Amino acid sequence: MKWRRLPLGPIQTNCYLFSNDEKECLVIDPGGDANKLISILQQQHLKPVAILLTHAHFDHIGAVDEIRNEWKIPVYVHKNEKDWLTNPSLNASQNFMGGAVTVSEADELIKSEGTLTIGSFSLQVYETPGHSPGSVSYYSAEAGLVFSGDALFAGSIGRTDLLDGNHDQLIKSIQDKLLTLPEDTLVLSGHGPETSIEAEMERNPFLNGF
Repeated sequence: MKWRRLPLGPIQTNCYLFSNDEKECLVIDPGGDANKLISILQQQHLKPVAILLTHAHFDHIGAVDEIRNEWKIPVYVHKNEKDWLTNPSLNASQNFMGGAVTVSEADELIKSEGTLTIGSFSLQVYETPGHSPGSVSYYSAEAGLVFSGDALFAGSIGRTDLLDGNHDQLIKSIQDKLLTLPEDTLVLSGHGPETSIEAEMERNPFLNGF
């Protein structure tokens, strides 16, 4: 398995391409710059099979429809944010952009934790709310990495002052779901550089004592 980070969109949100040896890939959080993303996928001869969203804030969804329509693939989002894709007051674009960012409804709703299998890809889904009510993290034991969205960053954690954010819930999500992963697990966050579970356990100032 291979991964590539692509900062995209108005605030350079990390989109990830997670691919296998057959050049199939999952597109995780395509936040914007659709033409650039399509061009990269074509240049790399990658074949997207699904779009996975860690959550549905505007900066993670901006290129969803273009990628979905180009490759005719399904979009996955947690059920708690089912309506956020189509509603700019929920996905925060109304407040931050001065205008609406909307995409079509998701094709598949994540209803619970467990194994998500898409073709040859198998990911463990963890519900990690706090930054938003439907935030999820996708863990690949095979690749030794977790896509944490805006729950956990290198040296920081997600903001909780947006709609239905909850600081205590976020800390609990990180403590119960992410910090229990193997310490050498690579953490691929929604913003900024990669880190590891071990590094965040040792040095993250928001997680001291865990």
